[in-house]
Amino acid sequence: MTQIRPAAVAGAFYPAQMDALASAVNALLRDAAPVLQAAPPKALIVPHAGYVYSGPVAASAYALLGKAREAIRRVVLLGPVHRVPVRGLALPDADAFVTPLGAIPVDHEAAALISALPQVVESAPAHAWEHSLEVQLPFLQTLLADFRLLPLAVGDASPEEVAEVLDRLWGGAETLIVVSSDLSHFLPYEAARKLDAVTAQSILDLRGPIGHQQACGGTPVNGLLLAAKRHGLSPRLLDLRNSGDTAGDRERVVGYAAFAFYEEPADAR
Repeated sequence: MTQIRPAAVAGAFYPAQMDALASAVNALLRDAAPVLQAAPPKALIVPHAGYVYSGPVAASAYALLGKAREAIRRVVLLGPVHRVPVRGLALPDADAFVTPLGAIPVDHEAAALISALPQVVESAPAHAWEHSLEVQLPFLQTLLADFRLLPLAVGDASPEEVAEVLDRLWGGAETLIVVSSDLSHFLPYEAARKLDAVTAQSILDLRGPIGHQQACGGTPVNGLLLAAKRHGLSPRLLDLRNSGDTAGDRERVVGYAAFAFYEEPADAR
């Protein structure tokens, strides 16, 4: 019997109706201004708040995937746990993740590549209500033709433990790595801008560690930075804003950034 992880935050973080969701995602992507690049990115860092807040920032990264629609067959998606603590990186017990746009099969072949690692566990509760992963799925469904998903809910883990998982899943052009993370939380607007600028520069320098006060997804981000350094990736900042710039007040804001990581050196693009 097929195990389904149903949509948990449809109607809250993004529209619950298929047509409304498709329209919202396509509008965000149309409004994004993708930079010119010779090849699609190998990895992305994208935010995970409600679309009205962080959707434009996330779209600036996803808009880069247009040329890879047919090439990408596996998406390794890492996001921090917000509701259920977990030690390590948690696989789901599901065969598919569902959104209003349809079902995405879980890549059990990829899961088998990492399941023996001590830091990899299985946890249905960690995935059941986790929005950091789910909000990325409609963008991927809209842009990619046919792919399988390896979703990892990341809890307490070292950068090395996360990087080891990424190394095993690295693959080639068929594999995209997506790390879901917001930046600072609930600071006044100008304080958030200053801290988020420091965090963004650290990511561009592939320099960790990024603390959780800088990014709620600091754990998977730190693992990606370590793996990116090993594999010679070159990061590029695409957008850096906060909720005070998009749809919220400026008293207590949440920071958002989008980064793309390329396999060729920055000066070759």
